[in-house]
Amino acid sequence: MTEQHDQQTPLPAMPTDWQRALAVVAHPDDLEYGGAAAIADWTDGGREVVYLLATRGEAGIDTIAPAECGPLREAEQRASAAVVGVSQVEFLDHRDGVVEYGLDLRRDIAAAIRRHRPELVITLNHRDTWGGAEGGGFWNTPDHKAVGRATLDAAADAGNRWIFPELISEQGLEPWNGVRWVAVAGTTTPTHAADAGPGMERAVKSLMEHKAYIEGLTDQDPEEYVRGFLSGVAAQAAARFGGRPAVLFEVFPR
Repeated sequence: MTEQHDQQTPLPAMPTDWQRALAVVAHPDDLEYGGAAAIADWTDGGREVVYLLATRGEAGIDTIAPAECGPLREAEQRASAAVVGVSQVEFLDHRDGVVEYGLDLRRDIAAAIRRHRPELVITLNHRDTWGGAEGGGFWNTPDHKAVGRATLDAAADAGNRWIFPELISEQGLEPWNGVRWVAVAGTTTPTHAADAGPGMERAVKSLMEHKAYIEGLTDQDPEEYVRGFLSGVAAQAAARFGGRPAVLFEVFPR
């Protein structure tokens, strides 16, 4: 279990004694809303971060049919990742909006963990709501919940040769037991924080690469919307991180 913190308790900094991270989320733009400022700072420091997306976000824009939307959002995600120093972006081709938690999803994520051999795995809020620890707030989407939970489980699956043995026999992926932490962004029960200041400008540019999605989401000026959202969240987190704008994570040690 993770240590529970009071809403005003100062948070320690995220671990930095690692070299490789794998970020696993459901949709294009999930990481840009949840952690790109931290990722930009990490890649600046010479660390390697790979993105793994369960879907291509093809059901995410009401005015664009999935067959057209999927390739468009994939291209936007690759451009977005490049802004924060991420060159490897992979997609699992689960169907947007109907991702199911289960063995297939766990196996796919475990395979990626074995393939990339990260020390840190990052994912997004896997709980029922975006509200407080005692409930309330906005209902989370099924895709976020399924992918977040499966990622937490796959971090262990990846290290056990007797779970999904076909990953060895069919893909040559030997177990990887080197995941030291799973860090959940977008949580209301954070345990750690990362400095958002150095990477904030690139985080803004990274989210703005999702042009089609943002245009379908708001009538507000895109940069005004993006900058206001990201800086507002980081500023709110600053109270837990010595007054510095921050990205908050709930860290599960492995």
